[in-house]
Amino acid sequence: MWSGKLGAGEGAPKNRHIGPSEQDKPAPGAALAAAEAFWKGSSPSGPVDALLAAVVTALIGFGVVMVYSASAVEATVRYKDAQFFLKRQAVYAVLAIATMWITSRIDYRRIKVLTYPVLVAVIAMLVACVAGLGHKAGNAYRWLALGPVNVQPAEVAKLGIVLWLAYSLSKKADRIKSFSVGFLPHLIVVGLLMLLCLKQPDFGSAVVLLFLTFTLLFVAGARVPYIAAFSMLMALAAAALVRFSGYRYARYLAWIDMDNNRADLAYQPFQSVMSFGSGGVFGLGLGRGLQVLYLPEAHTDFVSAIVGEELGFVGIVGLCAAYLVIVSRGVKIALEADDDYGSFMAFGIATLFGVQAMTNLAVAMAILPTKGLTLPFLSYGGSSLLVNAAAAGILLSISRARSPVAAAQGGAAGASPVPNAPSASAVIATSAEGGGAW
Repeated sequence: MWSGKLGAGEGAPKNRHIGPSEQDKPAPGAALAAAEAFWKGSSPSGPVDALLAAVVTALIGFGVVMVYSASAVEATVRYKDAQFFLKRQAVYAVLAIATMWITSRIDYRRIKVLTYPVLVAVIAMLVACVAGLGHKAGNAYRWLALGPVNVQPAEVAKLGIVLWLAYSLSKKADRIKSFSVGFLPHLIVVGLLMLLCLKQPDFGSAVVLLFLTFTLLFVAGARVPYIAAFSMLMALAAAALVRFSGYRYARYLAWIDMDNNRADLAYQPFQSVMSFGSGGVFGLGLGRGLQVLYLPEAHTDFVSAIVGEELGFVGIVGLCAAYLVIVSRGVKIALEADDDYGSFMAFGIATLFGVQAMTNLAVAMAILPTKGLTLPFLSYGGSSLLVNAAAAGILLSISRARSPVAAAQGGAAGASPVPNAPSASAVIATSAEGGGAW
């Protein structure tokens, strides 16, 4: 079995002294030299996954076009500038592509040092939102105002939980079937993040965090009965939360009976469904949609409805195909990753993209009640776009890496490397196909 432990054994450095010494004292310009060394040593040597990079870049560009088409009328009415949202989304898009390129050039293993700082920062930002320090929109405190920029902590939390789970699960690979070590600690951490999201309130992000956690626990090899039991428990808790929350229950009832509630609580999903219906097979053409006059915030969570109206069924099928390519490439990268850490991280990011896209499209088509989740790479907003771009960059970094894992079969630390050695998750997937036990 592949241990997934890098750099252990005879080749490990022997100088483990604690405390500063003369040779540890930084020389002038040491910080700059360290940064330069980090960058030069960070670039993986293998080829990038060109298809994944091309599809993500195309979606980002397409998102700028659709945001303009969906927001021009609202921008004219509110700001007297039809290009108000376009200009901002174009800036976000440039920053997103730059972010994706930079993260793809950094060896993903070096991200480990950011695991706990990111997790602590996410918790601090969510606490600040819950404490009322965030920017209020509607009845929710989901944004933090940092100067002229509004940051949505829940978006950062989704990537943050993937980074932490990948790090923690890869360290506990040999104890993952233990309830007290491999299962419960991860549930406690994600439970804290979910609680903070629910207090904003942000029900959709809380569900995504839980889904990511259970998916990665399953991939890592946690016991399926634990996952199944807690999934049912969480489903019951979610149902109770909706039933005994007046606002959520009212929205649920309105979603069940949209025809009789289309003037109030079901107005947005009803208008969204109308957008898809009016688009037909080939759509009305870019910029020719009429539902932008009726669908509130069409450029954010419901941008897919405008895609359906202006590009029709063909446009939606193409959009779904793009997300399918991203998810499938992510899974392929995960199965071919050189170590457990990269494998778990790739699985988590692929799951994040797939779940958010599927949920957003289902909400826009009124298959699910309104959740407030963005459509990756398309919806207006800097937080979502930059976080998703960083996640895509990490996927590309994992695909580029060619650092082989030490051969565990021989047991010797100095054994010859095995190129493209399968990670533990790949072994798990193969065992599952062969009918292996839990």
